[in-house]
Amino acid sequence: MKLYCIGIGPGGEEQMTLRAVRALEKCDCVAGYGLYLDLIENLISDKERIESGMTREVLRCKAAVEAAKQGKTVAVVSSGDAGVYGMASLLLELCEHEPNLEVEVIPGITAACSGGAVLGSPLTCDFACISLSDLLTPWDKIEQRLRGAAAGDFCIVLYNPSSKKRTDHLRRACDILLEIVSPETVCGLVRSIGREGESCTLTTLGELRDTQVDMLTTVFVGNSRTRVMDGRMVTPRGYRGV
Repeated sequence: MKLYCIGIGPGGEEQMTLRAVRALEKCDCVAGYGLYLDLIENLISDKERIESGMTREVLRCKAAVEAAKQGKTVAVVSSGDAGVYGMASLLLELCEHEPNLEVEVIPGITAACSGGAVLGSPLTCDFACISLSDLLTPWDKIEQRLRGAAAGDFCIVLYNPSSKKRTDHLRRACDILLEIVSPETVCGLVRSIGREGESCTLTTLGELRDTQVDMLTTVFVGNSRTRVMDGRMVTPRGYRGV
């Protein structure tokens, strides 16, 4: 009895790895958030679907586990990489005491990598990924992580920067970063990564504070060496001594 946990990239089948596609081909059933299943519709049209909305992750994974216990080969899909703000940890937790179930985690392309490629090369040096959603992480812990990343001069990727209920989280995050980081620091935003309507914008940390974003946007904050080169966001690695 087999369960795959698959990262489909932010844009679906065009960003999936060959390993992920081959795993889906072996499946009888695919579980995921409806939008993510729609992104890979061409690959799963003949599969049984377990679909649920946001905040229903536990129920969705439990249903996938039950389907696998019935002898089906099941894939649980996540946007981006299944191990980066995805379903891999939850699925492994639920299967901890299920010795007859085999779980294989299939890596995907997370938004930090795919969005970084759209902007240029902002993450060539050490970087940190921080989600601004306080649904599962207390805001004081998010603040601690923001201050730590700023103090360490990390490039920073901000996931989940805003939602209908969290309209001010990006502004609050910028205020924290501005305690340490220059307002002229190069920043970038990528919206709808890998999907129709993909767009990107370059700005500064000072301007980012008052920028409107949504859940489809991934935010990149450069470090002290990040520059704009020919319209691209670039953090030099140091090979040329720059």
